Amino acid sequence: MRQVLLKIHSRCNLACDYCYVYQHVDQSWRDRPRVMSRADIDLAVARIAEHAGKHDLPYLAVILHGGEPLLAGPDVIDYIVRAVRGAITSHTKVAFGVQTNGLLLDDAYLELFATHRIRVGVSLDGPATANDRHRRFPNGRGSHAGVARALRRLNEARHRPLFGGILCTVDVTNDPLDVYHHLLAFDPPELDFLLPHGNWDRPPPERGPDPGRTPYADWLIPIFDRWYESPAPQTRVRLFESLVSLLLGGPGGIEGLGLGRVDLVTVETDGTLEQGDALKTAAPGAPATGLHVRWHSFDDYLEHPGARARQSGVDGLSATCRRCPLVEVCGGGLYAHRYSSLTGFDNPSVYCADLATLIRHAADRLATDLPPAAGGPGVRS
Repeated sequence: MRQVLLKIHSRCNLACDYCYVYQHVDQSWRDRPRVMSRADIDLAVARIAEHAGKHDLPYLAVILHGGEPLLAGPDVIDYIVRAVRGAITSHTKVAFGVQTNGLLLDDAYLELFATHRIRVGVSLDGPATANDRHRRFPNGRGSHAGVARALRRLNEARHRPLFGGILCTVDVTNDPLDVYHHLLAFDPPELDFLLPHGNWDRPPPERGPDPGRTPYADWLIPIFDRWYESPAPQTRVRLFESLVSLLLGGPGGIEGLGLGRVDLVTVETDGTLEQGDALKTAAPGAPATGLHVRWHSFDDYLEHPGARARQSGVDGLSATCRRCPLVEVCGGGLYAHRYSSLTGFDNPSVYCADLATLIRHAADRLATDLPPAAGGPGVRS
């Protein structure tokens, strides 16, 4: 494991209607403590240090997550970071990040993050109309104004080193270039576009059974072209960088593309070890492993059947995916998006048609600009 996601708070101050934690079939959050206790923090920290030392890891990322992690308070975050850095005795370099909606980002947090060199990722889905369609407070009020204030603060010169990037969930009813340009206006160092979570039992919005329709590829392609044609992009787009790298035979870098092993483990607020959050959209208990930091190491987690399935590369994919010429680039898509109650995860992604269309479009753009010898496995598709 090279990424540890710590769920330090299990509740949120927003009520986003697409949230994979609160709005889907797995409702385990209801039975978990709101804040990770000091005892479970200490146990998790000991497991982090144990894993880093045993495997002599050069690098480890610790991501503070929720719910909304800033609800845990500055003292909890300060305690976690100091504990992790104090426990690791190997040469492992630890990078800390926090993924937040930004609404609680005040001077106290910014000073704390500067002290500990914690990078801040903020979620925003575009202009006010686009963002506030889904990302609202429980009373129905939109969140855009508050998030925009946080992003402007992160862009101040003294805070800019903390700015990690913006995470945007795709809504195909929005104009893609309006969304892209609005996000670029905040000058983020990085953008990531997240496909809304769904599966074959509960398809995402606009993703019907007709394989001839590719609404998500159609939405992403204009942004890809604008990004690709930019002479010197000031903002990285992780999805597109990973796609191009894979087409050229390089590594992926994101979980939803390529055949790389998933190197992330989640520690919930009660100390249980879980698989990725997106599995909460599949079935009740789908992310659960039955493991806890008190009794189990991260190596124990790696032996869990669910974790092993996500480490097995092409052998863990459906027969349809294994036969596909795009498999080395697509990688079967995000694991959770393959789920069906009839066949489990032995399926292509519910986004299969969209991914194929996007990959082929990117491959065509590269093939136009590069000599054939430069192409990777996806270009020949």
